Amino acid sequence: MTDLWHELLVTEENEKLAAFQRKADRIAFLIVASDYERIDVEIEKAELREECARQFPDKLELYDMIYESRFQRLWEQFRD
Repeated sequence: MTDLWHELLVTEENEKLAAFQRKADRIAFLIVASDYERIDVEIEKAELREECARQFPDKLELYDMIYESRFQRLWEQFRD
């Protein structure tokens, strides 16, 4: 693999991760600073988890540990 090809792959992966993180941050915002109903937040979370399964299938367990617990903690802190 050439250095240029490797750099393109790394850049593409970083862009996917950044887009994924922006979506996760949006869900956190919806929980903390919006009046979205719980069902709507749950739909957003399910879509993000599906995206993780498609783009990063080997990271799904990590997603559950990090993001699901983060969203739950935020909900308890700001909504309950």
